[in-house]
Amino acid sequence: VEVATFRVEGEAVILSFPIFSHVLEKRNIAPPTAEYSITKDNEMEGTNYQGRVQQQDNQLWLLPAVASDSGKYTCTYRNETYCVTGSIKLHVYEPTLVDMKKLTHKVTAAVGETLTLECPSLRNFNKTDSMIEWYKDSNTTASPAGRAGSFQQHRGKLMIPAVKRTHAGIYTCKLRVRINNQQYKVSRVYLLHVQGPDPEITTKSTVPNISVTSDLGLISTSTVNTPIVQPPVIVSPLNGTVFESPHGSGLKLFCQVLTECQTADSTEVTWLVNSQTVESSYLDKRALQGGRRVTRVSKGCQIELRLIVEPITEEDEKSELKCVTQNKGGRREVVAQLRLEDSTFTWVVVAAGAVISFLTVVSVFLYVLFKPRRKKNRDYFLARQSSTF
Repeated sequence: VEVATFRVEGEAVILSFPIFSHVLEKRNIAPPTAEYSITKDNEMEGTNYQGRVQQQDNQLWLLPAVASDSGKYTCTYRNETYCVTGSIKLHVYEPTLVDMKKLTHKVTAAVGETLTLECPSLRNFNKTDSMIEWYKDSNTTASPAGRAGSFQQHRGKLMIPAVKRTHAGIYTCKLRVRINNQQYKVSRVYLLHVQGPDPEITTKSTVPNISVTSDLGLISTSTVNTPIVQPPVIVSPLNGTVFESPHGSGLKLFCQVLTECQTADSTEVTWLVNSQTVESSYLDKRALQGGRRVTRVSKGCQIELRLIVEPITEEDEKSELKCVTQNKGGRREVVAQLRLEDSTFTWVVVAAGAVISFLTVVSVFLYVLFKPRRKKNRDYFLARQSSTF
């Protein structure tokens, strides 16, 4: 199952199945002229899409999407030997019923940091960077010509030279794309959290509590304890972990976070690639983040978020991966690295084994060939000597 997709009604949506497509390509199963079947929920294969919903090879175009398009879509390829399927869950929200928690791509930045946002998940659209416009909380971020403001737009990217706490909020990138000579709206949403000074954790305070007693002048005080929110703890991976994988293979990573169960829903967990979101990083076309799962353990609740990178290439050598988590108690992060496995050592071991085997065979052959023969006269003498007794 691919990572779930969340979109807004009235916009163009192109459903693709990247992991499914990569499996076919990697195993060289489907020819360029292959035919695919895309079905929704429990529909039978052979659905004929036309009009607003169109199938283009292994993609499904919703022009535009409506709320009733929500569901599970499955793409299938069959031949005489294989049957390969891939599925994706689509959630289309009405504009007035948008779940911003699921729709947004979450980003965290520190005060004073330089931040660059790139409109994510647009690889399936024919676009130009000049068509992308950015808005903060529904207001345009464009600066007047010739003036340097808090925001800068360059080649479709939004840049904040120095992040301030007031920059926290919702950022929307909007553009219009042309499909079949018609224009459609497309938008993506970021939720920016700004990390400033360490948050106050201690909330224990002593307040007067006026008690009604027979002595009207008696005032007692009591201590009111507000529960302290503890920051989450990243269990895995450990800081400095190096993930090695052979060239061309896939890699599945998990970020495991331990937190109190009452704060599990509000605890955020995300992966960053070279300090960028997965969607805005160079790995956008080869990486998928999702599959958040919360399980109860003996010490609280464990949150697990996976990251799939497929395939691994030379470009990934020494790329920096961060698992970041935060709640009201604080923020934690660990840094890991991607590295290609060194195939030189493997080949040296294989070659050494082959040489040893070859030398062993040659030694046995030479021993058999030049083995000294026993002398018959000596054997006869020993036999006679034995018969004397």
